[in-house]
Amino acid sequence: MNRPARASLRTLPLSRTRHLRTATTVRHSGVRVPALSRRTTALLDATVAWGHYVGGVRQPSNDFEACVAAARNGEGFVWMGVHEPSTPQLNQLGVIFGLHPLSLEDASSPQQRPKFERDDDYAVLALRTLAYVPREERVGNGAAKPTGGREDTGAEPDEGGDVVETGTIMVFVGDWFVVTVRHGRHASMAGLRRRVEENPMQLALGPSAVLHAVVDKVVDDYLAVTDAVLEDIEEIENSVFSARLVADIERIYQLKRDVIEMKRTVGPLSLPVRQLSERPQPFINAEIREYFRDVDDHLARVHEQVSSFDELLTTILQAGLARLSVAENEDMRKISAWVAIAAVPTMIAGIYGMNFTYMPELQSRWGYPSVLAVMFTACALMFRGFKRNGWL
Repeated sequence: MNRPARASLRTLPLSRTRHLRTATTVRHSGVRVPALSRRTTALLDATVAWGHYVGGVRQPSNDFEACVAAARNGEGFVWMGVHEPSTPQLNQLGVIFGLHPLSLEDASSPQQRPKFERDDDYAVLALRTLAYVPREERVGNGAAKPTGGREDTGAEPDEGGDVVETGTIMVFVGDWFVVTVRHGRHASMAGLRRRVEENPMQLALGPSAVLHAVVDKVVDDYLAVTDAVLEDIEEIENSVFSARLVADIERIYQLKRDVIEMKRTVGPLSLPVRQLSERPQPFINAEIREYFRDVDDHLARVHEQVSSFDELLTTILQAGLARLSVAENEDMRKISAWVAIAAVPTMIAGIYGMNFTYMPELQSRWGYPSVLAVMFTACALMFRGFKRNGWL
């Protein structure tokens, strides 16, 4: 990844090596930490959680700046998770971990395309997350989308449609740090840190172990979303091909649009994961590549399922439109048959309603019953003929 010289970044004032000694403490994300410099404190306001790990074990120290300095000196690594940071917070993140301004610009975008890039001092992987929206929360059902536990940060809304929504995760991996920057309420990493910490042997492999855990969590979410979407597709398919035709074309079209969004989310991630699983990469432990092969297999399965969803929905949409067209033709034939049957008595009654003096059977005692008999017989014969031909 060719980028401009980084001199401008290096000349920014650094507070990461300054340790403040004070008894005053503040609370960030439920963790009590010592009072820090104003810039670091502002960054922690957007931090969901952070930890210092040595030998795969989380250290008890809550002094963020001290942990960063220790990790930079070769004592383990720092894992920091940030959710929808502001521009000043991203800039401070770049100062602390030495991230290039172009990388920070990518991290500020909620619509970043999946990709894997390498810089001199770190590697960065961008991922798109998927989440299935329950029916009671969908916009199409008139329910407002929940805003989640965070206040409005002014970020752009999640993409996707009524059935699936997306988010973005940027993972920065260096020799002594791993940083995740998330956008969107459906980019949750809930429970991931706890599960990773339960396996200290793998976590001891370094920051790339966290990268694998994040990618594995995202792909597992893909699998869960595809299973939920498959149930929706089967429900639509049953309604379209049921004896009582219920072809909700609008719902089929919306689901097809969401499947296209899933393809845009899943497809571009295949190449980065394959690079991580097949080629040696800086900052990626060689033992972790074996785990990425398993993720690549799951991702290929998801990609195949999503592609089949698109084709299946196209077939269902065409079949639904064809059945609607056939049903409309059948209705028109029935209407036409009944109109033809009703035309016979209408014609006869119209003729005898012209009130001419000299008309057949006007003076006959049996004239009125005869005309009624002719009407009934003609209607019965026409009804039988239409019934035999399948028009009624």
